[in-house]
Amino acid sequence: MTTTAFTTLPLSAATLANLETLGYRDMTPIQAKSLPLILKGQDLIAQAKTGSGKTAAFGIGLLEPLNPRFFGCQALVLCPTRELADQVAKEIRRLARGHGNIKVLTLCGGVPFGPQVGSLEHGAHVIVGTPGRIQEHLRKGTLVLDGLNTLVLDEADRMLDMGFYDSIAEIIQQLPARRQTLLFSATYPAGIAQLAKTFMRDPQQVKVDALHDDGQIEQRFYEIDPRQRMDAVLRLLQQVRPQSCVAFCHTRQQCQELEAHLRDQGVSALSLHGELEQRERDEVLTLFANQSCSVLVATDVAARGLDIAGLEAVINVELSRDPEVHVHRIGRSGRAGEKGLALSLVAPAEANRAQAIEDLQQMPLNWQRLDELVVKNREPLLPPMATLCINGGRKEKLRPGDILGALTGEAGIPGSQVGKIAIFDFQAFVAVERGVAKQALKRLSEGKIKGRSYKVRII
Repeated sequence: MTTTAFTTLPLSAATLANLETLGYRDMTPIQAKSLPLILKGQDLIAQAKTGSGKTAAFGIGLLEPLNPRFFGCQALVLCPTRELADQVAKEIRRLARGHGNIKVLTLCGGVPFGPQVGSLEHGAHVIVGTPGRIQEHLRKGTLVLDGLNTLVLDEADRMLDMGFYDSIAEIIQQLPARRQTLLFSATYPAGIAQLAKTFMRDPQQVKVDALHDDGQIEQRFYEIDPRQRMDAVLRLLQQVRPQSCVAFCHTRQQCQELEAHLRDQGVSALSLHGELEQRERDEVLTLFANQSCSVLVATDVAARGLDIAGLEAVINVELSRDPEVHVHRIGRSGRAGEKGLALSLVAPAEANRAQAIEDLQQMPLNWQRLDELVVKNREPLLPPMATLCINGGRKEKLRPGDILGALTGEAGIPGSQVGKIAIFDFQAFVAVERGVAKQALKRLSEGKIKGRSYKVRII
């Protein structure tokens, strides 16, 4: 594969120096195809999956024309979920280090409106947000976008899946006509073509191959009776025994039924679907990311923007109706050079979906028999970590180091037994090895963090 250095692009010396410190020397395929067009100011439709480097592509592109001395919003990035918006904002902040004092603000639902208004009054160069909350700020006049240069629609297909077309259209109608519009999407449904036709000026199209390296992700397909679906998932989990696995379902109801079935059989499982409140969603994603939950049962829309390191397996509880969504699903396993495993259940009525995947991949599917699976270990599938929830967070100025210190200080538990620490506005989560969870709970409940006592519970 030929690589192209960032130094071949017309970027400022400060940007190139910052990219070097971030370890970004060669462009990924989507960056190499899209950045020359973005830097020329052209509108762009880019088809690329999560993990392809697309955030850096549009991040570098939107930062280059920014004027740090003008504190109005010059770039707006719309994302389908708060998690993705947070990830995107974090990456843009890293990329902006060479640009002087660039302020990046996230505006998402699920958090109080008032503090966002206060932040906006101080001004921001780049705003990353979800369509509903951006729309709300525009209607109330708390967000002004007269000086906007660049609009980015990230994961546009999922925003359309989630019913955001009208919100996006209403937002775009309030933007300056002279702007650059960049649309990134993993798939290309009809709604994208409609968006492009209505709101973009002569957009250039680029696409990077969405297929995975055959050696990177092993795929297995199993024909099943639809009534066996839940038991078949359990059997696969008992045979593979992954520490972290995402099981994709079509509906919220299917998610909840599978979660209940797995938990009844001793499998550590949580479901992620569109009807969870933001706080519940934060908790589920935190537990899964810190290895306190083995199986995340999710719908495609809810799992969008999910970037979990070290995901061992993906199970397609039911095949997707869109073969490109199938490719996108399984691509969450086998990242960063790791081997991945994708297991798909196929009822007879889904045979045409399997055929569509075979046609897209241009190679025969690897069919295996479920009844030939040998399950040697039927013990409960429990995760390596447990999570403690502390009823204090950013608002109490808690930092990860404060929690780590309280756990590991004099005669505490070894730091090697403490996992990820996640801090939200009003609560914090800390993962510890399952065997020391009760000891950690006692220590935090009876001791103090930063001189204060907090309520702590094991989730």
